[in-house]
Order: sequence, then structure tokens, then C-alpha cells
Amino acid sequence: MSSSIAVKFVLVFMFIAPVLQSQNESAQHQKEIKVWHDTRMTSLKKDYGWLTLVALDWLQEGKNDIKEIGTISLSKETITLIINNNVRATLNGKPFSSGPIKTNDDTIKIGSKAFVIIKRGEKYAVRMWDKESATRKNFNGIAGYPVSSKWKIEATWKEYQPAKKEIIPTIIPGYEEEYPVPGVAIFSINGKEYKLEPVLEEEGGDYFFIFADATNGKETYGAGRFLYATPAKNGKVVLDFNKAYNPPCAFTPFATCPLPSKANRLSLRVEAGEKKFGKH
Repeated sequence: MSSSIAVKFVLVFMFIAPVLQSQNESAQHQKEIKVWHDTRMTSLKKDYGWLTLVALDWLQEGKNDIKEIGTISLSKETITLIINNNVRATLNGKPFSSGPIKTNDDTIKIGSKAFVIIKRGEKYAVRMWDKESATRKNFNGIAGYPVSSKWKIEATWKEYQPAKKEIIPTIIPGYEEEYPVPGVAIFSINGKEYKLEPVLEEEGGDYFFIFADATNGKETYGAGRFLYATPAKNGKVVLDFNKAYNPPCAFTPFATCPLPSKANRLSLRVEAGEKKFGKH
């Protein structure tokens, strides 16, 4: 091979190599998002997922009737369930007729239905699922924006030392939740800087971003969307908005979703991730 041909070969390779690398990274990203999406759909469609949530009944102190099932008595923090005589029920897989039950830990199943007792602040509620729900039966997936590497963003991470506390509003009027906020992700789109603060659901866990953007109420769910990211490394955190998804409240009025804080309401149109579901 002559020196001139060799030089041309090297120049061509230097031009093509970055293109091939970019194409390979794009293909890997597309595959990653597909796996994430498939996992998301599987989770939604499971027997007792968000598509099958059919009731959220708040309990009052004293006796509470559960239609066609029995009664629940709430005395301070003690909860007692009595099943009607003609109803067959199980508690955590074992036959059950009456007795005390624990919040979240104990699952009662009756036919196609299942329920637990949840606690939100000082209030208790019956959360019920029905695996025969119409929402689940009629579910045909969720529309989304085309996957784009533009929306996989390496943001600068500024850690808060110590982590600050943030009161997060929820879909339940008057009920708020307090979370630790470990820091803030700072990124730029089209030359404009934006910031998002995640909360921590558990110490050392992934960052949980509850955010709103300018697509809400039009192409995406009106109350905002959720996004998880792995903890920051070397002062950077990756925000892949292709994985932005609808909160449970987009599928059922019986969820208790957190809402975006004022700090997490972006003026930006985030044209990535899931679009709105149905008429929500």
C-alpha cells in the first residue's frame, strides 16, 4: 500500500469511526429504553398493579362497613377486620374470618379482589385492587415520544450538605409528605439553564425526580411525571427523560401521588418519555 493510499485510509477511518461509534451508542440506547418500557408495561399489567386499583376508602374511628365484604373497626392505631359469614377470604394466603390486621404488611384476598390498609399521615384507608378491572382489560399500552439521545442528559450535580428537607404536596387535599433532598441537578437545553431537585425515598437509594414541564395537560399528564436516576458520580448525574413516566394517578383516582414542588416546575417542553394515558 502506497503512503498516499495509507494516509487516505487513515483519514477515512478517522471520519467514519466516530459516526459508527455514535450509531452503536444510539442502537444501545434504543435497546435500553425498550427493555425499560417492556418492564414498565409488565409491572402495570400485573394482577395487583396500578391498572387494577379500584378503591381508596378512608377509615373513621370506630366501625366501618366494607360493602359485600365485612367491617373494619379502627380504635386509635388498632385495626380489626370481621369478614361476613358468606364470604371466603384469605390473609396472606391463609383462610381468614376475623382478627387484627397490620397496615401494608397484611393482604386480604377475596375472589378477584385484594386489599390492604394503608396509612397516610395520621389517616388510614382501605386500598383495594380487582384484577378483573375494566382499566386493565382495556389497556393497550401508553403512547410515548420517539426515543432521542438529546434527552439523555449528563447534568452537573450539586450536593446539599447536609441534605435539606422538603415538604412535597400530594394529590390528597391537605396531605403532604416530607422527604430529604440530597442535592440539585443542573443542565442546559438550547443554551438555557434548568434545575431539578430529587427526593430520596430511602437512604442510599436512587434519586426520585417529581417534575412538571410545559407539555403537561397537553401531550403529557397534567399533574407532571416521574423519573428515577442513579446516584451522582464524580459530580455528574444522568437524567434520561426517555424514561419519564406517568404517576399512578394517571391511571386511577385511587392513588396517593406526590406532586412536583415549585422548584421542579420547568418552563421547558420535555418531549421525551410517556405521553398522557386516556383522557388524563
